[in-house]
Amino acid sequence: MSDLRFEDSTVRPVASRGFRLGRDRKKVMGVCSGISDYFGIDVTLVRIAWVAGTLIGFGSLILIYLAVALIAD
Repeated sequence: MSDLRFEDSTVRPVASRGFRLGRDRKKVMGVCSGISDYFGIDVTLVRIAWVAGTLIGFGSLILIYLAVALIAD
């Protein structure tokens, strides 16, 4: 067997320390950045999904966003 290593800077490992707000790539409070770090997906996809969910859910995700921002970290 050979030791092949593929370097990909877009893939991030799942956070082993639990959920934290993403302070380095935050736009408002870092909730979407923290979710993307925790699940290892792109932050843009999380933000698009959050906006779509807010529009579909008549703004209910805004309250969830604020709750997560206040509880996390």
